[in-house]
Amino acid sequence: MSIVTKTGDQGSTSLMYNRRVSKCEPRVDAYGAVDELNAALGLARASAGQAFVRDHLLLVQKNLVVLMGELATAVEDLPRYVNDGFSRVTPDLAVHLETVVKTIEDQKISFRGWATPGGSLPSAALDVARTVCRRAERRVCALEVSNQLDNPEIIVYLNRLSDLLWLLARWTEHEAGAQTGP
Repeated sequence: MSIVTKTGDQGSTSLMYNRRVSKCEPRVDAYGAVDELNAALGLARASAGQAFVRDHLLLVQKNLVVLMGELATAVEDLPRYVNDGFSRVTPDLAVHLETVVKTIEDQKISFRGWATPGGSLPSAALDVARTVCRRAERRVCALEVSNQLDNPEIIVYLNRLSDLLWLLARWTEHEAGAQTGP
């Protein structure tokens, strides 16, 4: 089967279970923003010099696949999604991110004020991923406001992830001896 299906040529796409929707539908916008985040994380992971960063980003990318699958499923199809054995975003995913944050914070690295992105290429990639994460979070919040989000843990996860990405960028700059302040 070719990647060129032509099924989207008229501006529609399929959610899970072949439910056709417009490509500008808020659900598509939300999981599309998470897909962009995953790509930005791939760039950050590829440019990271430390295994600590690469390993944690790879795990996050795998968790984002779970998150995207859930977002790509209409609320009314979620029981079928779960019955088919697909995973959903659970609180333990955000708890893991909090654990990584604590590991970094326990190192007592000093950060003066707000950082200006660009102290190093790897930290800049993490800051780009952080801003994409915040956009994805806003798109998912729009789903919640319109009663199209069944799982508020998705918002919690994205919020924790953006915090972690900011901290990883600062940690990366610190490790490289780069300037983090204005």
